[in-house]
Amino acid sequence: MPKIFTSESQKTGELGENIACKYLENKGFKIIERNFTRKWGEIDIVAQKKKLHLIEVKSVSNPEGLGYRPEENLTYSKQLKLKRTLQTYLNARSVSPETVWQFDLMLIYINKEAKRAKVKVLANIIL
Repeated sequence: MPKIFTSESQKTGELGENIACKYLENKGFKIIERNFTRKWGEIDIVAQKKKLHLIEVKSVSNPEGLGYRPEENLTYSKQLKLKRTLQTYLNARSVSPETVWQFDLMLIYINKEAKRAKVKVLANIIL
């Protein structure tokens, strides 16, 4: 059953994830799964291109004048939850220990008025 997003921040997050998927597909990635969710966390996107990429997406709209960077939302507490969720995903999907994988953070800066977005990828982050 698909998620239903009601708040503006949830809608921005969903839009950012859609933009991230399109960006990845344009770069030759295959989207394997979206929104792998457990009660302790979620992996936004799982994609494949040579390696398995487990991806967290942080999206902001109206990036001018924010006063902070979206990556600052990846707090220590969130990192611990992500680490547990990554381990859960690898076990739940029976990912072979020989499989090469990495964790990436995608930052999506959305300008809704101009209908444009900027994508920044921070690849191979160690949690």
